[in-house]
Amino acid sequence: MKERYRQAMEALYLACIVISGASLVVITLIIPYGVFMRYVLNAAPSWPEPAAVLLMIVFSFLGGAAVYRAKVHIAVRAFLDVVPARARRALLGLADIAMASTCLFMVVWGGELVRMTFHQVIAEFPVLSVGLTYAPLPLGGFITLLFIIERLWVGEPPPTSIMYRDEAAALE
Repeated sequence: MKERYRQAMEALYLACIVISGASLVVITLIIPYGVFMRYVLNAAPSWPEPAAVLLMIVFSFLGGAAVYRAKVHIAVRAFLDVVPARARRALLGLADIAMASTCLFMVVWGGELVRMTFHQVIAEFPVLSVGLTYAPLPLGGFITLLFIIERLWVGEPPPTSIMYRDEAAALE
């Protein structure tokens, strides 16, 4: 059961990376397009900037979940490195509780935000619901919560995980 959960989290992690990466690539393409249209052709389209903002929301929350699982997020470890092992375990447990609480907050109140704004539309994209654009918030919180559960229940992802393949290859 634990191995199947680990495999599912690995697939979810990879999906977060692919979606976040694709969002970043599209942002990188549409912003120069908007600048070119505005300053070279003097015909500024209205959609590149709001599209980039929407893609940045996707990039931030799904990418944030992925970096949390890979443990490459910003962390200040100076204090943890100087306390005894027992205190370190307690502090890491407290950090897990705080992170899980934050994720639950994102899921509950992000879901409420999606629900409350679902009937509104974005001016530049009239077929797109505002609530749908906020969906990465509760989704990212839920995915991060699944990654926290993985670490607490199954343990840290193994070095054979996709996030460690480059490092594993370098060791061989």
